[in-house]
Amino acid sequence: MDLANDTANNGHASGLADMMSCFKLFGTVKEINVDDAGLNEFHHEYYTYPMYKDDTLFFYNDFFGKRTVALPTYNPFKLVSEAVTVKKRLSEKKVSGNIKGEGLVQGGVIIFDKSGKPRYAYEEETGKEMNMEDIIVALKDVHAASGAATDKK
Repeated sequence: MDLANDTANNGHASGLADMMSCFKLFGTVKEINVDDAGLNEFHHEYYTYPMYKDDTLFFYNDFFGKRTVALPTYNPFKLVSEAVTVKKRLSEKKVSGNIKGEGLVQGGVIIFDKSGKPRYAYEEETGKEMNMEDIIVALKDVHAASGAATDKK
């Protein structure tokens, strides 16, 4: 996903692409040799930024508290309904996927400042879209704080 272009095309604040150029994006994965074809597709089709294997699960454990998928409900009808909703949303966005891999460890988005200190972390909720408005506000806050720190020098 190209956050700068995606948010600009969806009517978010102007100048986001310029602000995004100040951030270095990367991704982490927890496993390889399980679905390398799917990982390769994800990297080339959806997330073209550098990817690293997080052997020690540092990001998962330290930022997201070793979270694993939990059932949002034990009601089988609601589970099926939510699965249909997720499948429809992914289909509308032309995002393919599969259920290969262990699939229990959840991640999210971490935003670091210029010095590499984490400033914001948003936890993934399986089946739910990330709240892009919240992420954009956090990016703007970190960018503004970094600019203010630079201006003081």
